[in-house]
Amino acid sequence: MPLLEIRNMTHYFGGLRAVYNFNLEIEPGELLGLIGPNGAGKTTVFNLVCGFYRPSEGAIDFQGKSILGLAPHRVSASGMARTFQNIRLWNSLSVFENLCISQHFRLGYSMLDAVLRNGKYQESERRIRSTAEELLEKLGLHHYSAELPKNLPYGMQRRLEIARALSLHPRLLLLDEPAAGMNPAEVEQLIELIGWIRESFNLSIWLIEHHMRVVMSVCERIQVLDFGEMIAGGTPAEIRQNPRVIQAYLGDEEPSHAGDN
Repeated sequence: MPLLEIRNMTHYFGGLRAVYNFNLEIEPGELLGLIGPNGAGKTTVFNLVCGFYRPSEGAIDFQGKSILGLAPHRVSASGMARTFQNIRLWNSLSVFENLCISQHFRLGYSMLDAVLRNGKYQESERRIRSTAEELLEKLGLHHYSAELPKNLPYGMQRRLEIARALSLHPRLLLLDEPAAGMNPAEVEQLIELIGWIRESFNLSIWLIEHHMRVVMSVCERIQVLDFGEMIAGGTPAEIRQNPRVIQAYLGDEEPSHAGDN
């Protein structure tokens, strides 16, 4: 059974067709890329799957159950987490606090438990802090624990956003242009990080990315979206040679460099 299955997903904004007849299956442990020109509808696809929009047509099943129409927090609770193209961190809270508060849905205690600070409260807080400390260590953020996110180097802010998504213990991690704004050294670190995350956390990853070095290095399978419609799918080698992809997305540039920022 696929981890995620999308069937004939179509969405309109008023009279504008943003996504048309989108179909997808992601298997457990798979690392899949979604690419396409700016405005092709890639982030809209993520927003539809994560519950920010409800598709005009189609079906979305996650772990064998329909998530169509679920609110974003319920989609997250079902085992799906995402990052955003524009980094969204709580800059008034420390790095450590960002990783703790992101786990709010796992608190497991009531307001009364919190007031009484009873055993249930203490155990839940201990578990949340332990998860945050483990992620700080694993993702190389422990030195920044007490720092505000806005004071971190850009690459570390991206890493923190990924860590925050991982704190939800997802089965499927959606990454929306994680290499955006990164310098070449940070891009190389990101490539290593994505592969390491999949193996270490035993999850599937669905990646939107313009940076072809990242896409071609980490993805086993790539789908290409243009004007909201899927125009190609296959291995990195197949996508690199696909005439429709070259015309619609890569232009005359060499695929291994196209999209570099």
